[in-house]
Amino acid sequence: MRNKSVVTEAHEIQVAVELINLGARLQLLQEETNLSRERLLKLYKEVKGESPSKGMLPYSTDWFMSWLPNIHSSLFMGIYQYITKNVKVDGVEALIKSYRLYLEQIEVSGGEPSLSITRAWFLIRFFDAEMLQMTTCKECQGQFVVHTNELCKDYTCGICRPPSRAGKTKKAAQAEQSAL
Repeated sequence: MRNKSVVTEAHEIQVAVELINLGARLQLLQEETNLSRERLLKLYKEVKGESPSKGMLPYSTDWFMSWLPNIHSSLFMGIYQYITKNVKVDGVEALIKSYRLYLEQIEVSGGEPSLSITRAWFLIRFFDAEMLQMTTCKECQGQFVVHTNELCKDYTCGICRPPSRAGKTKKAAQAEQSAL
């Protein structure tokens, strides 16, 4: 019979490795596992071959409201809510499964992910704290992330009404120049 603490530690290490491979910051690892900071630093260096990035985590609900981040956040949150409701997983496992599905959807569509796993983790925390919620677009009936208590009776999403500069990135301009 195996010692429960060994199994638990092995599971914690597996979760930490999955999160590191998905790009999680050290602070997220510390919050979602019971491993020591020193153990997480060693593990991070083992997996990535470099030290984790330093600095403060992005902490603002406003990032999720701009055009492209809102579309990506809404996609992720839709996946996350479906998984937690229908697959009966929660916590860090739901985060990992949802984020992997989000990445698959972005890859299939030929896009690049705008949402890091750390931002996805914060998004879930903002929903849990009732700082953000989903609302329905009056045109496409899709569900999109908005600030809680925002007046959204006549909400129109960024897909139905993109801003005038939507998609006008340096990469898109370079691709257009190359095509000419």
